[in-house]
Order: sequence, then C-alpha cells, then structure tokens
Amino acid sequence: MTPASDSTALDRQLAYLVFRITLGFNIGVLGAVRIFGPGAPAFATSMANEFKQTALPAGAIYGFMIVVPFAEFALGLFTTLGLFTRWALTLGGALIAILVLGTALRGDWNTLAVQMIYAMTYYLLLVSRSNNRISLDTLLLARRRKPAY
Repeated sequence: MTPASDSTALDRQLAYLVFRITLGFNIGVLGAVRIFGPGAPAFATSMANEFKQTALPAGAIYGFMIVVPFAEFALGLFTTLGLFTRWALTLGGALIAILVLGTALRGDWNTLAVQMIYAMTYYLLLVSRSNNRISLDTLLLARRRKPAY
C-alpha cells in the first residue's frame, strides 16, 4: 500500500468508527432513558395506547414494547463498542423494520420518515462493515489468531 492509500483506508475506518459510535450512543441512550426515566412499563403502556386504533392486539404491543428499551440499550452498547457488530446491526435493523410496520399501521408518517433514516443508517453500517477495524470485534479476533506459546 502507498501512504495515500493507507491514509484513505484509515479515513474510512475512522469515519466508520464515528458513524458506528454515533448510532450506538443514539440507540443506547434512547433505551436507557426509557428504562431509567419513566420506566419500561410506562413506556409500554404509552405505546400500547397509541396502537389502540390498529388491528394489532394490545397485549402483543405491550409485550413487545416492554422489551424494546432493553433491546435498544443492549444493541446500542454493542454497536458503540463494536462488539458482535454484524449481529447488533442486523438485529437493530430488524427492530427498526418491526417498528416501521407498526408506525405505518398507525399512519404516523413523520415518525416513519425518521425510522427510515435509522433503517438506512443500519444498512450503510452493515454493508460497509469491512471498515470496522477500530472495534472490540477486531481486537478479539486478533487475540484469537495469536499463537499460544
């Protein structure tokens, strides 16, 4: 590699790091605020009320929404650290897809637009994961590859 290509590769890795950490902070703090603020049951109750006009069963909505803050917190933490990155991003994208479905059923188009930005963010991070060199995943992989003496 030439110095210019080394610099370009490092720039991509740093850009990925910043983007990954930003999403991780966003999702993780969102989950933490829901857990430690009003609490997951209050969040779930509030969301279940918003879905009363849909065909979705209230019990299923409440059950799903009680788990969402904990999933957001865990996925945000893993994404921030770059730990199990492929699966954190895949599950985060799947969570957003489920939320998009529910939001579309409610007809809340403004929230849906924001959720689509999250979906694109998960997509971009997942397809460019080869730039995820500054992460716990990379550190742990390097340790596994070292020969034991």
